Amino acid sequence: MKIECIKTHHLRCELDQPFGFSQWSYAQRNVLVIEIITDTGVSGWGECYGPADVTQAAVEKFFAPRIMGMPALSTDVIWQHMWRSALDFARGGIMMGAMSGIDMALWDLKGHALGLSVSDLMGGKHREKVPCYATGMYYTDLPEDELLTSLVDEGVSYANEGFKAMKIKVGKNPDFDIKFIRAIRKALPTIELMADSNHAFDLPEAIRVGRVLDECNFGWFEEPLSPEHPHLFRQLHAKIDTPLSTGECEQTRWGFKTLIEQGHVSLLQPDLAYCGGPSEALKIRAMASAHGINCIPHVWGTQLNLAAGTHFLASAYHEPGRAEPKKLLLEYDRTENPLRDELYEVVVEVKNGEATVPTAPGLGVKIDRNALKQFDINETETK
Repeated sequence: MKIECIKTHHLRCELDQPFGFSQWSYAQRNVLVIEIITDTGVSGWGECYGPADVTQAAVEKFFAPRIMGMPALSTDVIWQHMWRSALDFARGGIMMGAMSGIDMALWDLKGHALGLSVSDLMGGKHREKVPCYATGMYYTDLPEDELLTSLVDEGVSYANEGFKAMKIKVGKNPDFDIKFIRAIRKALPTIELMADSNHAFDLPEAIRVGRVLDECNFGWFEEPLSPEHPHLFRQLHAKIDTPLSTGECEQTRWGFKTLIEQGHVSLLQPDLAYCGGPSEALKIRAMASAHGINCIPHVWGTQLNLAAGTHFLASAYHEPGRAEPKKLLLEYDRTENPLRDELYEVVVEVKNGEATVPTAPGLGVKIDRNALKQFDINETETK
């Protein structure tokens, strides 16, 4: 069973309500999805996290010609072939994002070929349902007093949908962030809350905000500092009690090794559509386990990445283990996203804050090809 054709699709949709966070704002969604087809007709789909048009060029122009004709089930062999072919200039960034989507598609393909789900391929399921946390509460163009009320109301709405955990955005400015942290905790006293600054703060600001997170019993402080300065995480950890998490901007086991050694991070968050794909995410998880650190994926994009994250957590164990297992929470983005909600005819089912692990072969989600045409602004094909 050899790789015969690789197709890429740059998908785009405009948003009814633009939203922002500490670094940027979005008025549209873009994603690159990849279909790999074998000479036997078996195929698989993957997704890349990152700028879709640039990543598309990396897949079409560089990687696709180099892996054409390779045995499609040899995921590690293909990964290493791509890594070595790009080693001198692509140890991270766009090229690794492209490799991630290809690798994800190969795992989906392998599942279809063998009649096994991706979690079965990863070693089996510890659980049939994975608890989720709702990601939302992004910024909209409102005065701060109105925005604060709007964000708290949004959080309450997720609790009413059955979510027992959720993650807020901080990083607008410390004064607003502190008001928001206290307001959301007052409104949701029993909900597990986390905060994500998207590396908005310098060290003094992170300490100030982190101490309020301590006061309000938040579960983790995500990307409190720039990924360019992992040594500052150790200094922040010495000043606050809230666990520190990061990793969505990091790639490969070597990148995460540096993060573990230089920082003092309690939770690693690789994105399977960016870190190197499922193949590399499993190696990152094993390395995290060897250091006594838990590993949960960052999830953004469409159902493909959501399914990959679900299988990853279904097959995960928590460190170090106890009579009642610690919840390893799946990120479930609640912002507007037609590419997640209108593109697929089979999706990851999420009800009452829990995702049911797909049991169908591969990732267990299915793209509606008619919907694909609606969103596809640029398709490539390599044979």
